[in-house]
Amino acid sequence: MTPDQNAASTITAPAPHGPPCWDRDGHDWPNRFASRFVTAAGIRWHVQQMGEGPVVLLVHGTGAATHSWRDVAPVLATHFTVVAPDLPGHGFTEAPPPERLSLDAMAEDLGTLLKTLDLDPVLVAGHSAGAAVLARMCLDGRIAPSDLVGLNGAMLPIDGFAGRLMMPLARAMAASAMVPRLFCRFAGGDGFVERMIDGTGSRLDPAGVEFYRRLTCRPGHVASAIRMMANWKLRPLAADLPKLSPRLVLVTGGNDKTIAPRDAERVHAMVPRSMLVPMPGLGHLAHEERPQEIGALMVDLARAAGLLPLLRAVTPQPVAAAG
Repeated sequence: MTPDQNAASTITAPAPHGPPCWDRDGHDWPNRFASRFVTAAGIRWHVQQMGEGPVVLLVHGTGAATHSWRDVAPVLATHFTVVAPDLPGHGFTEAPPPERLSLDAMAEDLGTLLKTLDLDPVLVAGHSAGAAVLARMCLDGRIAPSDLVGLNGAMLPIDGFAGRLMMPLARAMAASAMVPRLFCRFAGGDGFVERMIDGTGSRLDPAGVEFYRRLTCRPGHVASAIRMMANWKLRPLAADLPKLSPRLVLVTGGNDKTIAPRDAERVHAMVPRSMLVPMPGLGHLAHEERPQEIGALMVDLARAAGLLPLLRAVTPQPVAAAG
């Protein structure tokens, strides 16, 4: 990879009401040593890359960033080249024009980033909306991994009254410059982020909570997350899911309060060769609660696909009797 700028270099700080700033907000970012800044698809991306071996791509969900993989990536890096970008407008990646914060456009732009980095992932994992981005990339022929791991994947449209209400509401919020700033004011209050994470059904350590607090206190990050939700259209993806080529592995947290586990069961019924992996007691951020288990699952999938050597049992050798 030939980065435009490495993580140690200084980046001009944005205005206080803007997006996160690497020098200010990223000074202790998880796996900072692996961070680089690369220009692709007309925007400057924050990308983390570590390890050697077959390439694994990790894609976070709406409102998150690379910190979401802080403990999963090092586990995988003992076997793979791990690449994890901040999605457009999220974390430390620049925001594109608002209309590019859509499923199809983000899949296209992430594909352009991979071409720029000259990386061809053989295994991919996406959390929540990140799973939808990866599925769209596979369906559009931008990547061809052996397996796509969806971690509490958000791959189906919201039905009923809630679905009819959410899209107009998200569009109205995206059109307002005040909404992100007001959200950030609330996010800075005592207990707001903790309650938000509790609402996902997950339990994070204080460091994990702090990284979310840092992001949700930056209006630029919040604005991109809202615009992404306003532009998100999952019906075309849902119609195409049965044509997915890689095996779809659906990891579901039994305590997920954001995406109902039954959604994964519906997707499982739609997609041939797909596989359900329930994780009882875990919430929407299951990969942050049990990173070792998620890493081990992905290593096992890679071995089964022939991407890594199989572990061979060692036959004990007879010990010569003392003479």
